[in-house]
Amino acid sequence: MNALLGLEDAQARLLALAPKLPPETVPVEAALGRFLAEDLRAARTQPAADLSAMDGYALTPGEGPWRVVGESRAGAPHPAALGSGEAARISTGAIMPAGADRVLLQEDAVREGDSVTATELPPPGRHIRPRGFDFAAGDLLLARGTRVTPARLALALAGGHGMLTVPRRLRVAVMDSGDELSPDPAACLPHQIPASNAAMIATMLAPLGCAVTRIGPVPDDRAALAAALAQADAADVLVTSGGASVGDHDLIKPALADWGAETAFWRVAIKPGKPLLVATRQRDNGGAQVILGLPGNPVSSFVTAFLFALPLVRAALGDPDPLPRTITMIAGEDLPPTEKRREFLRAVVDGDRVRLAGSQDSSALSALAAADALIDRPAGSPTAKAGEAVRVFLLRNG
Repeated sequence: MNALLGLEDAQARLLALAPKLPPETVPVEAALGRFLAEDLRAARTQPAADLSAMDGYALTPGEGPWRVVGESRAGAPHPAALGSGEAARISTGAIMPAGADRVLLQEDAVREGDSVTATELPPPGRHIRPRGFDFAAGDLLLARGTRVTPARLALALAGGHGMLTVPRRLRVAVMDSGDELSPDPAACLPHQIPASNAAMIATMLAPLGCAVTRIGPVPDDRAALAAALAQADAADVLVTSGGASVGDHDLIKPALADWGAETAFWRVAIKPGKPLLVATRQRDNGGAQVILGLPGNPVSSFVTAFLFALPLVRAALGDPDPLPRTITMIAGEDLPPTEKRREFLRAVVDGDRVRLAGSQDSSALSALAAADALIDRPAGSPTAKAGEAVRVFLLRNG
């Protein structure tokens, strides 16, 4: 039997298979949460003119007093240049009138009729946002691979862009299988459990901006699996849950082979999640398809989706850094030793410490639901004492 792959080796092999998506150009707001397919450069200069940074008076050089000859408001600039000894009332964001070289703050101004004097005279250039201080036309605003957040969306609009180019949405099919799965959680017979893995995985992936279709649950039957797989022909990525192990009723591998898929690798040295399967298939339309077979136990399915499915989808969507990151925290309690596989313990963050969320059984959904972190424990580790530093994946950064 082939040796189990290490986590990083398996992740690298999977990411190398990530589908290459063609670009599409969409309205800026439709690009929210997606990754840029090309560099974005400013089409305009921001600000386009010198602006006042405060409410007050735009002053010409001199010691005062100044004669107030008009006003410059945001969206309604003063129409003429100021002459020597003249000033204009000005509001924050308004264009500085020609001839003015500073802004006198409202609270430092003494106004008497059309005359204004300064109790504290600002130096030249004070309280002015100079033209182009944010960015100039041609400047790089956002690099290819940058994810569009609300602030970056605003930057793109300010830079003169109403449309953005992003990879087209990834088409993902999620399928769960097993004779024990009931599609109705409110109507389970004693030998059944509610089907929850596909819903869990689909809702993990959908926020990344992919189009997710759910299939199943599918019984452990070659013909039923063949019919279900046919529904996934248009998907760029197929994620299955269950049936990837070595039992008599684990039929995903032979069903995928019947469908024309070729196994890229199988089984990873992690716990939970050892029976992970990765395969590829040429679709009927000629495009390559990636199949990720996750274990059926819900915790194993979640952990492998976090470590493999999420990075695969991010990579396909254009994220240049798709893997989840670890931080260092302090163990809030003793952690058990590990054996031959690297273990990911479901845990709860408590300040700068992390403690176990409850049962570490791979079927324990209550502990998984309580967890907001995974403690990363290397294979062959001795007991970690409370107070020791441990590596942690924060699930909210998944």
